[in-house]
Amino acid sequence: MAHAGGEPAVGGPTAEEPTVDEPTVGESARTDAQPASAPSNRPQRVPWPAVAAFVVISFGLAWLAVLPLWMNGGLRNPLAGILLPVMMFTPLIAALLVVFFVQKPRPHRIPEYLGLWPLRPVWRVVGLSLAGLFGSVLLVFAGVFLAAALGIVRLDLVHFSGFAALIDEQLAAQGAGSLPLPIGVLVLVQLAAIPVGAIVNGFVTVGEELGWRGWLLPSLRPLGTWPALVVTGVIWGLWHSPVILLGYNFGQPDLLGVALMVGGCTLYGILIGWLRLRSGSVWPAVFAHGAYNAAAGAAVLLTAAGSTAPASALNPLGWVTWIVMALVILVLALSGQFAKQPALERRTRRTS
Repeated sequence: MAHAGGEPAVGGPTAEEPTVDEPTVGESARTDAQPASAPSNRPQRVPWPAVAAFVVISFGLAWLAVLPLWMNGGLRNPLAGILLPVMMFTPLIAALLVVFFVQKPRPHRIPEYLGLWPLRPVWRVVGLSLAGLFGSVLLVFAGVFLAAALGIVRLDLVHFSGFAALIDEQLAAQGAGSLPLPIGVLVLVQLAAIPVGAIVNGFVTVGEELGWRGWLLPSLRPLGTWPALVVTGVIWGLWHSPVILLGYNFGQPDLLGVALMVGGCTLYGILIGWLRLRSGSVWPAVFAHGAYNAAAGAAVLLTAAGSTAPASALNPLGWVTWIVMALVILVLALSGQFAKQPALERRTRRTS
């Protein structure tokens, strides 16, 4: 789940029907601009029945997962800390059901349908995973600094007074004494923990990413790179509705909150979707998503005491960070990065 906090062979085969010129699903489509004389290695069609089934199942399971929160206490329900991570695995469950019961590939190809494999070239997968991890952290912090530049919030980069006040409040509530360490040291500890948190979060974000970027994005790739990225992002944002309508992330349990989530997920989804298409693997998106969630508390660390801002602006998926993400997307687009996708391998399948 994105905090403020598959790759199928498209039109995949059934056991009875061979599919000709089907792509290796662990890799992504070639850029649209191919020489006229070159045979197209792109998937030929979107598997709409499979996509529809995936959306219905993932959305239905998401609502079911957090139904106890709607019935009792909302996000204050003690079960929220368990049910929200459970919800994050519903896209994976949906993707597995679609792959096993709709597309029915040979068992050894299932990891490819989800983008888990192959991991080659290794240097590219590892490099883009690191880029996604540290780039996501920079996005979040850049959003906080931009909010300060726009006068939305005041920062305290010397005494970290806002963070210190929060720690003091928590210690007082527990009947404890003063800060155990200098506030600057605590801030450094928090910053150093972000990469570790990104990896730990990856054990949960993998549940989302195997569905969204692992399976859905490549399934929509025949629409073209940009339509596939945008549609995947919109669906991803709408999938969060069960918790956004409880006030999650933005404190706005209404359609405006859902719209904010859709906007943030669409823009961030374009960026981590690019990682997926550029690497041919889902893993860079997994670690990027984990890092984004791990860095979500950046504003808490840097904000001055007494300075407040609406979550719609300061949240990592709020409109201020939209500006940062849009600029990064523009740079990637102008430099031709969205056209650099590993070519789909041309294969002829045999019937199972």
